[in-house]
Amino acid sequence: MKRLHLALGLFFACGAYAESQGQCSGEVQTQTSEVVVWVNEQGVPISTETTRIVPTAVPQGNPAAVPQVSIPKSNLEVKANVPAPIEPKKDEPKQDAPDHKPVSGIHRANRPHVHPKHPAPAPPAPLVPLPKLPKPELPKAQLPKPPLPPLPQHPVLPLQPHPPHPVPHPHPGPNADSHRQFGISYSPYKANRACKSQAEVNEDLDKLSDYKFIRIYGTDCDQTKLVVNAARKHNMKVFAGIYDLTDFPASLKTFGEAATRPDGKRDWSVFHTISVGNELVNGGMASPGDVVHAVNQARTILRGQGYQGPVVTVDTFSVLLKHPELCKASDYCAANCHAFFDATKHPQNAGPYAIEQARSVSEAAGGKHTMITESGWPHAGQSNGAAVPSPENQRIAVESLRKSFAHRSDDLVLFTAFDDLWKDDNRWTFNAERFWGIHRQ
Repeated sequence: MKRLHLALGLFFACGAYAESQGQCSGEVQTQTSEVVVWVNEQGVPISTETTRIVPTAVPQGNPAAVPQVSIPKSNLEVKANVPAPIEPKKDEPKQDAPDHKPVSGIHRANRPHVHPKHPAPAPPAPLVPLPKLPKPELPKAQLPKPPLPPLPQHPVLPLQPHPPHPVPHPHPGPNADSHRQFGISYSPYKANRACKSQAEVNEDLDKLSDYKFIRIYGTDCDQTKLVVNAARKHNMKVFAGIYDLTDFPASLKTFGEAATRPDGKRDWSVFHTISVGNELVNGGMASPGDVVHAVNQARTILRGQGYQGPVVTVDTFSVLLKHPELCKASDYCAANCHAFFDATKHPQNAGPYAIEQARSVSEAAGGKHTMITESGWPHAGQSNGAAVPSPENQRIAVESLRKSFAHRSDDLVLFTAFDDLWKDDNRWTFNAERFWGIHRQ
């Protein structure tokens, strides 16, 4: 609260007192009072306190030099002129001002009392109403959101079939599921080197229907037609080829015959790839130049018959690294790669090893795509350093190959479907040439 000192009632001899009594003398007995008015923050009086002052003889003309003695007196009625109270705000109740009549000539009593030892206080500044400021909005604390309750587990519903098309479109056969991956190599020969019949080939391919395509190597025993007929039953494709250049290019006619249906129309879509030779350079059966010429000639002939698929030559990855012109002549690089023939490799290295060699061949061929057309591990035979043949090691190697090529399963042909008991073994093959079959009969 603010304390407002209002000294009232200094009645001097020649002032208000003389005027009211009609007399004046050099010595006047005057009674004065000091009123303290207590006001609130808005300047509205809320209580008063009165102090009676006993004066002494006041010499005329010098009232300020007379000492005064103040005797506190509380709750005395003030018979003096009190300044009008400050107008209260509309939202606060008014307080009645003291009922006093103004006395002429006593306007000096409205000044604040000045104590002899203290300077007079400055007059109070006029109150200026402050504009109402909007209450600032306190920032809301960002409380962490409570965790959502776990969603209930619902069984996965099968996708709704799409609406029927106006014209029925063909659907793949029952064994053409999307889970089928990789290719696998196959030779339709018996242990005595006799040719297998159509029924025997059909039986073999029934066991291989989980693969996406099947690779064969030659045209003898009418194998191209036999394998194509069996593959069509399972909606499989055939990676076909001629083994050597002995009867080239006449040997190419077998592909057109195999593609011909009973109604006389040719369906080349059954072929995945047509290969001109298998390891001709590695086996010393032809020079790189002869192979390049044969590949280009075969492509021209086959295109003339209606075949638009890839035409390649297959050789070992080491030969393709030395002779990238073989890749250049082919529609893609086709490399045989077996980790078993590297004496430092274990079966678990089979997949990474084949992937690495495929990348090397592509790099040597200027970035051309490379497919591994053979890779596997024998389950019997002699060891080649760290590469040991066994059923368990074969399982590990095949699993490694599947894992490494899972993202590009069309680029791997596993070697081979069944044991090739018709083959000859020697020390260069570690007496394991007959025992690469993944599926036991």
